[in-house]
Amino acid sequence: MQVSVEAGEGLERRMKVHLPFEQISGEVDKRLQKYARSARLPGFRPGKVPMKVLRQRYGEQLHQEVLADMVESSFMEALNQESLKPAGTPQIEPDFDLEDQRIGFTATFEVMPEFELASLAGQVVKRPVAEVTEADLDAMIQRLREQRKTWGAVERAAETGDQMTISYRGTVDDEAFEGGSSSGVKIELGAGRMIPGFEDGLAGAAPGESRTLDLTFPDPYQAKHLAGKAVRFEVTVDAVAEPVLPEVDDDFLKEFGVDDGDVGRFRSDVRANMERELKDRIKARTKERVMDVLLASNEIAVPSALVQKEASAMGEQMRQAMRGAQVQLPPEFFTDAARRRVALGLILGKMVSENEITVDKDRVRQAVEEMASTYEQPQEVIDYYYGDPSHLSQVETSVLEEQVVELVLNQVETADEQLSFDELTRSESASEQASA
Repeated sequence: MQVSVEAGEGLERRMKVHLPFEQISGEVDKRLQKYARSARLPGFRPGKVPMKVLRQRYGEQLHQEVLADMVESSFMEALNQESLKPAGTPQIEPDFDLEDQRIGFTATFEVMPEFELASLAGQVVKRPVAEVTEADLDAMIQRLREQRKTWGAVERAAETGDQMTISYRGTVDDEAFEGGSSSGVKIELGAGRMIPGFEDGLAGAAPGESRTLDLTFPDPYQAKHLAGKAVRFEVTVDAVAEPVLPEVDDDFLKEFGVDDGDVGRFRSDVRANMERELKDRIKARTKERVMDVLLASNEIAVPSALVQKEASAMGEQMRQAMRGAQVQLPPEFFTDAARRRVALGLILGKMVSENEITVDKDRVRQAVEEMASTYEQPQEVIDYYYGDPSHLSQVETSVLEEQVVELVLNQVETADEQLSFDELTRSESASEQASA
């Protein structure tokens, strides 16, 4: 077998492989002989078909089968011979000519990048520091009340935060359009769910009042034929209702599992949940900062095949999470995030290998038990993870990353970043939504 390798752009390689024709012919003969023992053809007894007849009947088919098998095996053999680690599936261009006894192929593929880990000396990682205050606790309980608010009808003019029941008719160029008219529609003033200017134009309107709103559809807009067009809405306010928050009473507390009406225990439970969330947010933010340092210190080329694969996987995850939503984002939308993931995966893999890090089984167990503790039947959750290696592997990967983070924190300088509970959780939530 003759092998030559040409370097293309970046990580691309073109590997040409020439195979000995005798090897192909020998394997074809071997398969023909094996087939001859049981071959059945009209006019011949089983196992008595002449080899010449079998070759005429099945020779070409067997050549194709042998060639396909040898391309696969020789490709792997050539990779080992040239010490190449491919990334993604190769493109194979066959070069077969049986009459000239020429057998070969060209494989085009990307290789995994080779790099040395950079020193982290002098790098600084900011570690968030935060605590749950009484003010944070009060604000959280207020949010819990707002999540369970009801609406009470009022006869006054509408204010921000009120719920309005409206009927409207929209026209573009004095013509009604599909979906432009409706009645009994409830909107929350100030929520920003209508097109720009719609809610602002209804501020101060009282029940029974009508208003004309001259607006413009955004561009882009989900209804493409309306994007950027001027629209007039004739709106009638049918009713106005103000939010009514529930009192922190026995009924309210029972919704959170506090059946004895103990407000003190309720506050303790809410605080414990907030502190658990805060711990997770701090860990996630610290990990993100560590990953930023690793990426900045190790600028490596990443195989586009792996980036495309990761981008497709991220797109599929989003489609699964948004089942039913009419959203179709192109793969390019995920390219930057996918490139970051692939690069980090390569860097983390090398750190694990060079530092001989193995996953801490005790920490995996602790992580599973912590997750399980938030469920009514913790043991069922534990059994779920330990009953299937694929489920447990997700936790093991997370723990292994935590171990790498700790390794990095021991190699860099750290600086505390004082944040409030609201700053940390609000910014983390926004970041999650942006990357989702």
